[in-house]
Amino acid sequence: MPRPEHVTEVVREWIVKAENDLKNALHTLTMEDNCPTDTVCFHAQQCIEKYIKAVLVWKAIPFPKIHDISSLLTLYPRYSCLKSLS
Repeated sequence: MPRPEHVTEVVREWIVKAENDLKNALHTLTMEDNCPTDTVCFHAQQCIEKYIKAVLVWKAIPFPKIHDISSLLTLYPRYSCLKSLS
């Protein structure tokens, strides 16, 4: 079993990465008419994915190396009902 301080550190790392993606999305939005919306969407998706992974680490739920938000959500018991929607 991992040490609690190690788990906390890994969770923090995921959160820092998520926050960086959010900052990038928000900064890109300041470009107004020149804003590459696909880049904003990419960073927003990455942000959400990393927050989910932080929760999974915190709850000691293993997850594969994937970038699919729906699949990641189904790993969390509260959202396991989403499996039937896939």
